[in-house]
Amino acid sequence: MLITQRRLFITILLLCFASASLAALPGYEVLPAPQPTQDPKKVEVIEFFWYGCPHCYHFEPVLEKWVKSKPENVQFIRIPAIFSSTWGKHAKAYFTAEALDVVDKVHADFFDAIQNQKLKLQTEAQLAKFFTAHGVSEEDFHNAYNSFYVDTKMRQTKALLPNYGITGVPTIIVNGKYKVTGKLAGSYEKMIEIVNQLIAQETAKQ
Repeated sequence: MLITQRRLFITILLLCFASASLAALPGYEVLPAPQPTQDPKKVEVIEFFWYGCPHCYHFEPVLEKWVKSKPENVQFIRIPAIFSSTWGKHAKAYFTAEALDVVDKVHADFFDAIQNQKLKLQTEAQLAKFFTAHGVSEEDFHNAYNSFYVDTKMRQTKALLPNYGITGVPTIIVNGKYKVTGKLAGSYEKMIEIVNQLIAQETAKQ
């Protein structure tokens, strides 16, 4: 009887230790090698995403709410991940919007078109139709789509992904040091909570 009680006690202790360890998990990973940021005076927050990702789509309203209230010392950057030809076509659409300075106008609608309307929006002609429907002239669209700027951003992005250890989306990188994902954090809301904690931590170091 004594042995049984002792085993039960040890089992309970192990379970408590395991639970405490899980609770202590930070919800983020430290990158093996810190990556340079665009502005050392700011705390940089990057979101890697894909328009075809339903998780990114559902994370977007939570993220957008945070973007509207983020600290002034935070520089927020979106980067479309590229893991295949289809991802690349969507990424090119985003960088085209960036070149035309219409990201705020088309970003949410592009998500909706892909996720809800099930539009492909992959060819230059398909994308031209989408952009012109959002007030961009067809000439301006084609010029931006085939620009050196967009081509450069596509090349840079493909090279960036391994540096940040991006294997899925949505992923948030804080100040080139920390990687936050839904899997690590447990929920979209928790991702934002952890991002805010890391921002505060990095701000205190400045």
